[in-house]
Amino acid sequence: MKQLGVGLIGTGYMGKCHALAWNAVKTVFGDVERPRLVHLAEANAELAAARGAEFGFEKATADWRALIADPEVDVVSVTTPNQFHAEMAIAALQAGKHVWCEKPMAPSYVDAERMLEAARASGKVAVLGYNYIQNPVMRHIKVLVGEGAIGKVNHIRVEMDEDFMADPEGFFYWKSALAGGYGALDDFAVHPLSLLWFLFGHVEAVVTDMVKPYPDRPLQQGGRKAVENHDGANVLMRLAGGISGVLMVNRAAWGRKGRIALQIFGSKGSITYDQERMNEFDLYQAEGRGTEQGYRKILAAPAHAPYDRFIPAPGHGLGFNDLKIIECRELLRAIAGEPSSTVSFADGLRIEKSVHAMAKAFHERGWVTVDD
Repeated sequence: MKQLGVGLIGTGYMGKCHALAWNAVKTVFGDVERPRLVHLAEANAELAAARGAEFGFEKATADWRALIADPEVDVVSVTTPNQFHAEMAIAALQAGKHVWCEKPMAPSYVDAERMLEAARASGKVAVLGYNYIQNPVMRHIKVLVGEGAIGKVNHIRVEMDEDFMADPEGFFYWKSALAGGYGALDDFAVHPLSLLWFLFGHVEAVVTDMVKPYPDRPLQQGGRKAVENHDGANVLMRLAGGISGVLMVNRAAWGRKGRIALQIFGSKGSITYDQERMNEFDLYQAEGRGTEQGYRKILAAPAHAPYDRFIPAPGHGLGFNDLKIIECRELLRAIAGEPSSTVSFADGLRIEKSVHAMAKAFHERGWVTVDD
């Protein structure tokens, strides 16, 4: 596979995460050409130049369209706020670039559809940044479920909680605005939905309640502004194969930092997992004498590929940025035409459709089918 020229739009938390992945993917996996960090774009020239030097990019600009027009750029990472994803991703695809866009696709479902249309028309690879599915532990949970280690799965509970919106006196910013979408559902719930899709397939029907813990927030310039979306949601779900599910999400959960608590119940056992302890899971199998039955803690180890590419010993642990490196390697597989584990724009649109069905169910106060 030829060396790819990389363009990066946005250099905040996720922009730096992408830059780390592009810089590290050759070192970790060894079986790919080292990507060439060609062009970086930020909101102003001074910040772009500073981040370009820090991240190792050859060129920097305050004009993201100039980056997309650069003939030396083959693939574009889009890591800007959600409301800019559609315009930037579509422009990159129309310019003949592959796209690695952070989740969610876009606050507007129509814009998400346009993104998929552009991807299909371009013939280029377009994937979304759902790196939690890349966890070697999550991959092994999928293997266990597929092997029937806990029998036929009948119920799933998943909770996602963080506290970055927990302070009622935290300033109003774009995540509390309508431009930020539905709030916890599309900014947030898409991550556990990606895990459900990865393990079991898409959601088929939902009924929803959404909540605003705080009706307004202070503005930096003074005064207060009404919060325009919801920081929490509770969803009852039906998944393929008759599996029942519960999804609970909360961006205002004091004390929770990166929690995705997943419980999978089957006819012969159960599996539990928590993203805050992402290098382990617990397995219960209803076999043998009842006097010795109990959960077994499984620690991530070299046997859980590709953990072995990072660390040669069990129990030492991977981190969030490591999952992004794995995701970057899967993107390179997709670009090379090889089988890969990524969330395509097509699968991402189905996740978006689930989110919009949840919002519709809240407003209609009843069950809503997620149509294919």
